[in-house]
Amino acid sequence: MIRKIITTSDGSKTIQIEDWNEQYHSIHGAIQEANHVFLKHGLLFYSDLVSVPSSPIEILEIGFGTGLNAFLTLIEAEKLKLNINYLGVEAYPVELDEIKQLNYVELISEKHADIFENMHAIPWEAQHKITSNFQLEKQQKFFKDINAIDAFDIIYFDAFGARVQPDLWTEDIFKTMFNALKENGVLVTYSAKGSVRRAMQAVGFTVERLPGPPGKREMLRARKMRS
Repeated sequence: MIRKIITTSDGSKTIQIEDWNEQYHSIHGAIQEANHVFLKHGLLFYSDLVSVPSSPIEILEIGFGTGLNAFLTLIEAEKLKLNINYLGVEAYPVELDEIKQLNYVELISEKHADIFENMHAIPWEAQHKITSNFQLEKQQKFFKDINAIDAFDIIYFDAFGARVQPDLWTEDIFKTMFNALKENGVLVTYSAKGSVRRAMQAVGFTVERLPGPPGKREMLRARKMRS
């Protein structure tokens, strides 16, 4: 499939798959979307819930992609003095030559340039200490093959949209996500489709609609509440 680098509305770049007319991030602003959906309504929401975590916050990202969400999380964790163990799952890793064409370091934090490069350079299938408070592991696998149980505090669900990959937004997938979350864990996604919300609710999630990032009216946040 033909892939190209495009510039989104906030000036940040993303990768577009032309055959699908689908992007790795919102065309209305890649960085804005990541900050709104995954940082504000995921990491910051959870860290407020637990106040001062007694152990590292365990994050699973569904669709590691360009590494933007992980990069923003690392920087936020540094500011807030949070310890993070981050697992990014990706079936089809982005090529390094594509990563080099993205402008996240320039727009977010040039002092973290070496860190962003290292996040992509480290070998897959092993955990690596990226900074004193951020550990990263990248796994190449299909989302359906995740078999973790009660392992994560937060899930960033950033798969390609249901329009092009509906099999990634099914009850079966969300049951896998539900099982992977710890009690009181949080899942956030940019999607607000009714079918997605119903699939989440069917497997046991408590789901709320929230205002979406630029270009989207709503998004979803799901919680695995104490039974």
